[in-house]
Amino acid sequence: MNKRYMISLLAVIALFLLAYVGVTAVPATRWLFGVLIPYAAVLVFIVFFIRRILAWARVPVPFLIPTTGGQQKSLPWIQHAKWDNPFSKSGVFMRMLLEVVAFRSLFRNTRTRLREGRVSYSLEIFLWVGALAFHYAFFTVLFRHLRFFTEPVPLPVRVLENVDGFFRLEVLLNTVQIGVPGVYLSGLVLLAAVTYLLLRRLFVPGVKYISLASDYFPLFLIIGIAFTGILMRYFTKIDVTAAKQLSMGLVTFRPNIPPTLDSIFYVHMLFVSVLLAYFPFSKLMHLGGIFMSPTRNMRSDTRGRRYVNPWNYPVEVHTYDEYEDEFRDKMIEAGLPVEKESIEPAAGEPAEASDKKE
Repeated sequence: MNKRYMISLLAVIALFLLAYVGVTAVPATRWLFGVLIPYAAVLVFIVFFIRRILAWARVPVPFLIPTTGGQQKSLPWIQHAKWDNPFSKSGVFMRMLLEVVAFRSLFRNTRTRLREGRVSYSLEIFLWVGALAFHYAFFTVLFRHLRFFTEPVPLPVRVLENVDGFFRLEVLLNTVQIGVPGVYLSGLVLLAAVTYLLLRRLFVPGVKYISLASDYFPLFLIIGIAFTGILMRYFTKIDVTAAKQLSMGLVTFRPNIPPTLDSIFYVHMLFVSVLLAYFPFSKLMHLGGIFMSPTRNMRSDTRGRRYVNPWNYPVEVHTYDEYEDEFRDKMIEAGLPVEKESIEPAAGEPAEASDKKE
């Protein structure tokens, strides 16, 4: 049994029991899980997110070190990869844009396999599809939840909510039922995508070998968030008005706890808070790190202009000729070859004269 994912799974189960049993047994803990922990999580997220970005920004990069994926610009008749090996700032912008919105480097990722004694390469397209679905579904879910923190609800949020809920349950069943909630596609895609990413870490040998408990923990947390969200919307049916009342109270710094919210809501809140606080200390920081990475945000124009290390300073050197002049006798005694001794004197010229010429 893999202890690394079991530790993460048990930690998430413990968080679930802590919130569910705590709120059910001690109603006074609603303030802890509904107000104090969310405020602390947001504070930790903001402070350490900014701190880590500033730490990355202070790292000196005296030379160009971009990761290249194509031909660098050189001679006019050689085709140049404008986006995979950008020469200009506009090329860097397009490269970063494609990386952020389409995961271009992940799309070009390949899997190496040994088949019949030969190495073969194949596109790992399912990883790209799963990652793309996961990130876009997660973004859609987060953006939709702005309706709980704004009044009135902004038009972009309402438009995205209508697009996301286009596939209504009554349409799929070809019936009209009053009170049946619309199915939001993003929540189901998020749960399916994060489950695929988890199964990939569990069953692909190479990925499983390099996976740590810190890699499994956010996946289990996100599964818990998606599962409890689907549970509240389609099965337990929490009081949405009370949920918005609590959210608006947190945003306006006038928190209040409606008594009609179920325990599963506080479990959902705890999962979100823990993920938010855990974010700056995990690999999830690639959200901000991708913009700070010199391997992505720098031009590749070393053939077009000369770069000199700005920290270079004059250094006193001891040349080999000076070294040999200083230690020639000792080198000869030790049997080490010396360059000047190997020069043969000219015909009819004594060795002493040859040494004087040197």
